[in-house]
Amino acid sequence: MSVEFGGRTGLWGKLSEWLRSGPAEAADEGGREALLLAAAGAGLPLAPAAHPAPGYGCSCDRVGCPTPARHPVSFGWQTQSTTDRAQIEHWAHQQPEANFITATGMTHDVLDVPLEAGRQALERLLDSGVEVGPVAESDDGRMLFFTLTRGTPEDEDEWWPCELDCHPETMDEHPGLRWHCRGSYVLVPPARLPGDDGRTVHWFRGPEHPLPDPLTLLETLTDACARHADHEPDHTNTPWPSHH
Repeated sequence: MSVEFGGRTGLWGKLSEWLRSGPAEAADEGGREALLLAAAGAGLPLAPAAHPAPGYGCSCDRVGCPTPARHPVSFGWQTQSTTDRAQIEHWAHQQPEANFITATGMTHDVLDVPLEAGRQALERLLDSGVEVGPVAESDDGRMLFFTLTRGTPEDEDEWWPCELDCHPETMDEHPGLRWHCRGSYVLVPPARLPGDDGRTVHWFRGPEHPLPDPLTLLETLTDACARHADHEPDHTNTPWPSHH
């Protein structure tokens, strides 16, 4: 795992120490709360999510939950999501096992790609001198590029459509590049994935990196996904429910 904190001191220095220790150590109580507050401080609105239960289970009460530990705990997650420090500290203390999601399309979007395609694209982008923002890795095989949002225009008729737009109920329709914008969410590090193998969602590049314009990354990510698809024709997808 590689995390860049730009040589900063204070909070980022402490986070860097935790992250160098690995995802498991970074997710201890002190590291977990600090990482959540860092994400909120970078403008990512957060809300509590479910957490893994023994085996491949979920903390929610839904029988056979199709997305264990990957969904918000509240139907009102879009309005609940916040960057307020006191509220996030309260949630973190009251729900010490909870994962957190970040609601996209409010202040930021997420370009979500297969892990190997993401690694290839990230190398190309950095080699080309492109400003890349925060990047998270999910051990279920995805890489998440955090970007500025496209915004919410006053005139919806002028909104330019994007076939890559992804919502929780359409995750299985986007095995390649998914564009999480309004109405969608992703797990924010540190998050634990279901199973007994210690899989997590963790930062590859920390949230201190400024959010870039998504269009500066899109062509390279799309190209890497197309190359990845040529070599991986039999994608397996994780379906996401429309409701919890």
